Amino acid sequence: MTLERALRDFNRNMIAFDLALGAGALLAPTATLRVLGHDEPSDDGRELFRRCGPVWLTFAAAHLVAYRRNRAKDWWALSWLRGTELLTDVVWSRSPAFSRPGARAGLWFAGLGNLAMTLGFGYLARSRS
Repeated sequence: MTLERALRDFNRNMIAFDLALGAGALLAPTATLRVLGHDEPSDDGRELFRRCGPVWLTFAAAHLVAYRRNRAKDWWALSWLRGTELLTDVVWSRSPAFSRPGARAGLWFAGLGNLAMTLGFGYLARSRS
């Protein structure tokens, strides 16, 4: 399998992941937070998390556009979009409400994943330029 194929397959998986995360945040925020290792949220915490649902659905749409059109400008846009998320999960990991073992490490790993996607999707953009 080539690097390009692996990146495109990973991107396809991110469509499903961000769709599930966005829908979960909107429709079942408490359950979705629980899956992420978060304690029972306060009312305002639950609604702040729900507020992120449309953001993740936008990410899913951006992944889908890049996957379908496979054009340099779409991969550049997706690279930039993932770059905006480099430290957000790391910052969130400081919340004392993450009590499940490994939850904080998972959020740090998400930051590394965003770095890898930023670089990988930038690579796809350059290969189409």
